[in-house]
Amino acid sequence: MSTFERRTFMGDIEFRAEDGVIRAGGYAARFNVHSQNLGGFVEQVAPGTFAKTIQEADIRGLFNHDANMVLGRNKSGTLRMEEDGTGLAYEIDLPDTTVGRDVANLLERGDVSGSSFGFRTIDDEWGETDSGFPLRTLKSVALRDVGPVVYPAYTEADSALRSLAESRSLDLDVLIDAAHKNELQDLLSERSEDETEDEERDEDDRENPIVIRRKFAHLL
Repeated sequence: MSTFERRTFMGDIEFRAEDGVIRAGGYAARFNVHSQNLGGFVEQVAPGTFAKTIQEADIRGLFNHDANMVLGRNKSGTLRMEEDGTGLAYEIDLPDTTVGRDVANLLERGDVSGSSFGFRTIDDEWGETDSGFPLRTLKSVALRDVGPVVYPAYTEADSALRSLAESRSLDLDVLIDAAHKNELQDLLSERSEDETEDEERDEDDRENPIVIRRKFAHLL
């Protein structure tokens, strides 16, 4: 099972009061936008990544991913989410609690401007950017929470690297060590070159009649 991860999007959070209810919201993720370097790779979110989870999961609106700072919940209707052409949009009816009032004040002052989502990966795939940098694409996730955050905080990349290790049949510890040294791209490039050379040698062997006779000498 994949481990819990967090991703943050720095963008404006809308803040308004209607009918006595203070609401806050924005985008927790934008589709097909490359993240910052997450430890030797970048990441993007594919459209449809959240389609199933926002219909089925019990998701909380949290401040700073803190379960002690609940702002809303989709099952109660105080947290609403939808996928649109841009990404994962959310809106929270802020509660009349100490946390709710504090968050409202911070948003109104502009002290908080980041949104984030916590998730487990259900499906992803690995490729490369145009410059050859490792690229992870999230295709389906199980959401746990969304909401405003103070800092763009990322968890360790180890959980994502586990997915990369499985997809490329590589040693996880080697990948983690390379990522921590910012050498992941070099490692993957070397592996790709080695695989190409192996394939070329295999092709040469298949075309070399001497090698073929040696391989099948026991049948002669």
